[in-house]
Amino acid sequence: MTRRERVADFFGFERNVLAASTAVFLLGMGEELWKKFLPKYLESLGASMLAIGLFGTVKDFLDAVYQYPGGWLADRLGRRIAFLIFIALASIGYLIYLFSPSWLFVFLGLVFAMAWSSMASPAIFAVIGDALPKERRAMGFTVQSMLKRVPMVIAPIIGGSLIATMGIIAGVRTGLIITLALAIITVLIVLAVNIPVKVGEAANVRGVWRSFHQALKRLLISDIVIRTCEGMAEVFIVIYVTNIIGITFAEYGILVAIQMTTSILVYIPSAKIADRIGRKPFVITTFLCFALFPLAIALAFNFVTLLLAFIVGGLREIGEPSRKAMIVDFAEPHLRARSVGLYYLIRSLSITPAAFVGGLLWKFAPQTPFVTASIIGIIGTIVFALTVEERYAS
Repeated sequence: MTRRERVADFFGFERNVLAASTAVFLLGMGEELWKKFLPKYLESLGASMLAIGLFGTVKDFLDAVYQYPGGWLADRLGRRIAFLIFIALASIGYLIYLFSPSWLFVFLGLVFAMAWSSMASPAIFAVIGDALPKERRAMGFTVQSMLKRVPMVIAPIIGGSLIATMGIIAGVRTGLIITLALAIITVLIVLAVNIPVKVGEAANVRGVWRSFHQALKRLLISDIVIRTCEGMAEVFIVIYVTNIIGITFAEYGILVAIQMTTSILVYIPSAKIADRIGRKPFVITTFLCFALFPLAIALAFNFVTLLLAFIVGGLREIGEPSRKAMIVDFAEPHLRARSVGLYYLIRSLSITPAAFVGGLLWKFAPQTPFVTASIIGIIGTIVFALTVEERYAS
């Protein structure tokens, strides 16, 4: 085996996986220029705090209902055609964002823009499951996750600088123009994906649910609780740190970059160790960090304390490749994309009210949604630790 082959084997490199991961990288680079700043964009277009919370809830709802259709398209039409459809729909959303005269139009743009981040997710999972054997999937998800997070390191700094220089509306719209250009390049990349459609016994949603392993259902329950924790606070972070603590947009971009750098640094060692000792300890650590991140935000009072909080936020990813590999491992090959889609449909639909509830809690005090989210996250961590056996997490 040559050195190049050894490197490819270590990282789970494979043509289809690399093509799908590169597509995630390119569109992620565009979206992360403005995604973290969308709540401020809405505020600048006249949206109230309650409307911003509703935006987060609608986002979670769309993330839910798009998952299964995305998986269905990927299983029926093939991964490549599905990717092309998702990019086209997302690009329509970017255009609506770009020309929105008021905050209501941003809601309309969200309906289309979510096609990539939500509909494409089951197809990306399925490509890794299709192309790599079980023992290499955690590393495959690690590489994909790293390529997804690198833009989160670079792009928010650029986006924050654009906004600091041009203002929130002009800065976000400049980022959207760049995203549309990257979408065109992404189309050329996904043409390299070539995985035959697997034909199996036809199954409706109920049949796909029946195919779920009991351990996968238990993972789903704990995941729902953890993501409720995340959804209740996530959409308010940029507003809290800029309006309440008083840091600049450029500093916020740096914090996001530090968070994502932390994630990238822990990915490879955690994936390799998980292959040896099992995945459960890493998933527990991930869930615990999800619980502690909003509390750390609420306790922060300046840039240095926020820096520590965002490092905790970065550590949330330490067990994510293991969790994703567990989902794919339990899926039937011919139902793989639909199984992933149904998993995320149920998860995201369950957490849909979280951001809106966070907006209501904000009215009591800005710290309230963050502290409440942390308590919920601790509960989710305990649920996973007590219900999912180690033998199913390895």
